[in-house]
Amino acid sequence: SETCALDLIDAEYIREITPGELVLINEDGIHSLEVFPAKRKACIFELIYFARPDSVINGRLLYQARQAMGAGLAEEYPVEADLVMGVPDSATAAGVGYALKSDIPLSEGLIKNRYVGRTFIEPHQRIRDLGVKLKFNPLPQMLEGERLVVVDDSIVRGTTTPSVVKILRRAGAKEVHMRICAPPIRYPCFFGVDMATRWELIAAQKTIPEIRDFIGADSLGFLSIDGLIKAVALPKDIFCMACFTGDYPIPVQLEM
Repeated sequence: SETCALDLIDAEYIREITPGELVLINEDGIHSLEVFPAKRKACIFELIYFARPDSVINGRLLYQARQAMGAGLAEEYPVEADLVMGVPDSATAAGVGYALKSDIPLSEGLIKNRYVGRTFIEPHQRIRDLGVKLKFNPLPQMLEGERLVVVDDSIVRGTTTPSVVKILRRAGAKEVHMRICAPPIRYPCFFGVDMATRWELIAAQKTIPEIRDFIGADSLGFLSIDGLIKAVALPKDIFCMACFTGDYPIPVQLEM
């Protein structure tokens, strides 16, 4: 479903198929049929996290979009620091954007274990905690005594981030300032993203200062919705942002 898959087979990217459209390819050529009228409400989390940075969505290269998210965070939440790092790999581009915008040097501080999967969709908290410990290893010689800006893609349950902060502090970081590309996630997804129930979403239960204290950071900043839309550089009305706003594009049966 991503353009990077087309690159592997040397296919030509023409355009995206629209909602409600059927493309028929036969001996007479290529035909586009509107099967039913539909409006586009693409998952904006694809641009923040799920899709690969070398994919293109609606003409926008995701690496550039994520770099712009980091730059937006630098504008909205500047801080005095010695180094910027993106949590690998999903926030690497955003870390680059923050560093370029803030003129703070970019550095790697964590090395990711390539053999550990995504932790936020694991079914049990104990497994998620173990996964985080296996997922990252710090570079103490790079971090000792430094004030860090740590850019990450999102905070969902609040499982990974406290462990990341602890790892960085144990490695000698003097300060840890968390900057998050996704606005606070306060509502569950009913359209196929196995994210969490609402009572598990940390931003639905705590204020931003409370989240900062929970994760153990010196400061915490979430990119605003306006800042996110500016970064993706695409029309706001083509996206579903219900996980941030609670405004679902179609009626859903809310949780009890």
